[in-house]
Amino acid sequence: MYHTHSKREFSIGFQPQMQILRPSIHSRRANLMVKFQDLYGFAVEGNVDDVNILNEVREKVRQQGRVWWALEASKGANWYLLPHVSSLTEGIALKSSLKLSTLTNAITLKRLIRKGIPPVLRPKVWFSLSGAAKKKSTVPESYYNDLTKAVEGKVTAATKQIDHDLPRTFPGHPWLDTQEGHATLRRVLVGYSFRDSDVGYCQGLNYVAALLLLVMKTEEDAFWMLAVLLENVLVNDCYTNNLSGCHVEQRVFQDLLVKKCPRIASHLEELEFDVSLVATEWFLCLFSKSLPSETTLRVWDVLFYEGAKVLFHVALAIFKMKEEELLLTHHVGDVINILQKTTHHLFDPDELLTVAFDKIGSMTTNTISKERKKQEPAVMAELDQRLRRLNSVKMDDDK
Repeated sequence: MYHTHSKREFSIGFQPQMQILRPSIHSRRANLMVKFQDLYGFAVEGNVDDVNILNEVREKVRQQGRVWWALEASKGANWYLLPHVSSLTEGIALKSSLKLSTLTNAITLKRLIRKGIPPVLRPKVWFSLSGAAKKKSTVPESYYNDLTKAVEGKVTAATKQIDHDLPRTFPGHPWLDTQEGHATLRRVLVGYSFRDSDVGYCQGLNYVAALLLLVMKTEEDAFWMLAVLLENVLVNDCYTNNLSGCHVEQRVFQDLLVKKCPRIASHLEELEFDVSLVATEWFLCLFSKSLPSETTLRVWDVLFYEGAKVLFHVALAIFKMKEEELLLTHHVGDVINILQKTTHHLFDPDELLTVAFDKIGSMTTNTISKERKKQEPAVMAELDQRLRRLNSVKMDDDK
């Protein structure tokens, strides 16, 4: 488990093990619901078909692992750090001097990441490709330890909310829901709340940070992954007090749904269904509360390499996968039930990501940035109007 020192190696009992799941004969015959732990210690409930899918997925992960190890053997341990064209810089013209081998590396890496990073390699690949390692290198080596010591015992609105949310973060998990797990998660969240007072703490970050702790080798690395996520990967102001960035993302998503899935968007409009009812949690928690953990981490593999556009691809894919069922709904509650059932049982990340990237079609970071700029004025005006109303009510109450 995590010890108090931030650089200690991750060594708890649920460190990813590719076990074959074997339901009992009785369960197989009756197709009963069975309970088991996934690779990261989360309790999962599914039927035998779900178990079969998970076993197939794990076999694919093993095969993918052999591909990564072969590349490490032939190109070197950190071959993916060779000069490459990151999708986060798309839109920038390739220089004529760019070597063919560099471009080949970039294409190979992008395809490999979309097929999944092996769990054992995930910590170092994420840390390097996301920019977390570079961010950490710009400050003294003792930065994180100094920060956690400096803020120890301090009480703010953020620390109070964090303390309230700790026991509600993945309750029942064999490590996160322990005294040590709570203390480790608290240090990461409190530390970041002091690093960036504009963000402070927002509900949703507890789930994101918790999952980062389960993946990364050290508490300190999890902190830097959270930092690069909030400061570089995601859109600005997603987690600030008024959630303005998140509101913008929801409007952008609504527009993209109209363009990419017009039949669904038209039907939901007839039902007066607001997509933010489901999508807000998806975007704030980065699917960590909605999708099975192994599927969520496959989404994050791509997120840390290709950027926030991936969230739109995945959100659209979830709607697209259930298009025919959604078109038959007559009530808002039916839509929510279908989407929740779908996400909770999406054990095959390849199925989800195939729809997300092959059937949804291309969406560049530049296109989404333009959509954001278009939506920002309306969101800010709406938030300003809301604040005025609240202030007016408060003034009336004070009279």
